[in-house]
Amino acid sequence: MSKKKASGSTRQHHARPGKRLGVKVFGGGRVKTGMVIVRQKGTRFHPGKNVGLGRDFTLFALNNGIVKFLTRQGKKIVSVLTE
Repeated sequence: MSKKKASGSTRQHHARPGKRLGVKVFGGGRVKTGMVIVRQKGTRFHPGKNVGLGRDFTLFALNNGIVKFLTRQGKKIVSVLTE
């Protein structure tokens, strides 16, 4: 029986980079059209006014304005208020 622990592939996976998910522009921040507001897996945040939803669930601004986060019926909603 072997006394040495195998150094297989499971020991080498710790060096992967992160996915860079999260909020990129916080409430009160200014955005221009097309800027990414939130990168996420699934819909943790839902799109509100002037916010689009990408195929990978990325939220982005449809107009210039100021970002506002709100909660309605237990859902977190991100909107862009135009000036």
